[in-house]
Amino acid sequence: MLCPPRREQTRRRGRLEKVRDYTETIYGAKSWSRPRRVVARIEVTHKGADVRYVVTNLPYRDAEWLYDRIYCARGQAENLIKRHKSQLASDRTSCRSPLANQMRLILHTAAYWLMRTLRDAIPRPQALASGEFSTIRLRLLKVAVRIKETASRVRLAFAANCPDGELIRGLMRALTPRPT
Repeated sequence: MLCPPRREQTRRRGRLEKVRDYTETIYGAKSWSRPRRVVARIEVTHKGADVRYVVTNLPYRDAEWLYDRIYCARGQAENLIKRHKSQLASDRTSCRSPLANQMRLILHTAAYWLMRTLRDAIPRPQALASGEFSTIRLRLLKVAVRIKETASRVRLAFAANCPDGELIRGLMRALTPRPT
């Protein structure tokens, strides 16, 4: 879920491209015990109108803040859970033992943390900086290298034509702990 910019926005380039506004009202559905505050984000583009509603019991803060900070944050959390399940198969808890399923979930969460850390370390100009976990895994983790261990270090030898070799070397330098 993508969140809109934080302020009302109107842009014109010969024709109206986008108009965004926030408004609010008090509404009480028949099934509700009392009326509640309803915040609406209204966006009109050349594709048509898009209206999102947020029902809240928070009496403070303006409508824009509630939409941007609460509604969009909830949507982002749902996206992260969806990525956790779909790209790391963390919803596969097919073991008979609940403890085994719990361990699987812990390992999937560790893998998720590792993938997020790796993706966050990729410089922004790189396309992989916003890549899906499956793409990052294929291009950065499933790479053939020759490993040479010495007493003080481990050397990785990439193929001469490894397309992401320089990026991988940069990530290794960025993620290596510095001596304190």
